[in-house]
Amino acid sequence: MAFLLVSGKSTKSQIVAISDAASLYCAMMILGMLLISSVKENYSTDGAVMKGNHFLNRPCDEIYVVGEGETLHTISDKCGDPYIVERNPHIHDPDDVFPGLVIKIVPRNGS
Repeated sequence: MAFLLVSGKSTKSQIVAISDAASLYCAMMILGMLLISSVKENYSTDGAVMKGNHFLNRPCDEIYVVGEGETLHTISDKCGDPYIVERNPHIHDPDDVFPGLVIKIVPRNGS
């Protein structure tokens, strides 16, 4: 967009038009960056693409972050800790477990 200055002075309408164009440009850049960042793939440390329930095969640590598709029952079976609810007083309903929930577990030695 080209804007002409009348006799070296800019009018109020020209300033508003320039600021509107700058705002539109910034909004389009932010939208483009959001779109690009939303389609990136996740890679593991060895470079393989990770898709789906890739959290299901991770080791059991004392601090455990619940992954997508996991329940307290599957975590208990996987890690060998039947007392997850007792060790985590912030879990009021064992059926209300969501991805990203941080829990404390005592894993068995083989995990």
